[in-house]
Amino acid sequence: MWQQYEIQLQTRRRGFHLVTEEIVSRLPGLTDISVGLMHVFIQHTSASLTINENADPTVRSDFEAVLNRLVPEDEPYYQHTLEGSDDLPAHIKASLLGPSLTIPVTNGRLNLGTWQGIYLCEHRDCGGSRRLVVTLQGG
Repeated sequence: MWQQYEIQLQTRRRGFHLVTEEIVSRLPGLTDISVGLMHVFIQHTSASLTINENADPTVRSDFEAVLNRLVPEDEPYYQHTLEGSDDLPAHIKASLLGPSLTIPVTNGRLNLGTWQGIYLCEHRDCGGSRRLVVTLQGG
C-alpha cells in the first residue's frame, strides 16, 4: 500500500521547531500501517528536516547557535546575496542537514526513539509556510 500527502506547515520564525505532531495529525492513513516506512520531503532549498531531541528546548536553540557559527551571514566572498544576508547561509544549512527523512512505521505509529522528534529547520528570517510531501509505504 502506498499513500501520499502534501502538507503545508504553518509559518515559523527562524530556528528549529518540533513538527512531529503537526505532521502525524495530517496522515489519516498512518494508523492502517502495521509495518512500513514514512518518507518526508521538504520542497524548499532554504529549510531542512532532521530528527533529534524532543524534550529539552535548549537543544533546538543550541542547534541554531552552532549552525550560525558554522555558516555565518555577511561573508564578503558570498555571491548569492540578492535576497538578503540570510539567503545563501540558509541554502548551505539546508544542504548540510538535508531535505528528507525516512522513519519506520510500526503498528500505526512512527517508530521513533523515546527522545526523538522531527524538526523543521527554518533557516530564513522570513521563510514563510513550508510544504512537505509525505509518502507512506507499508501494509
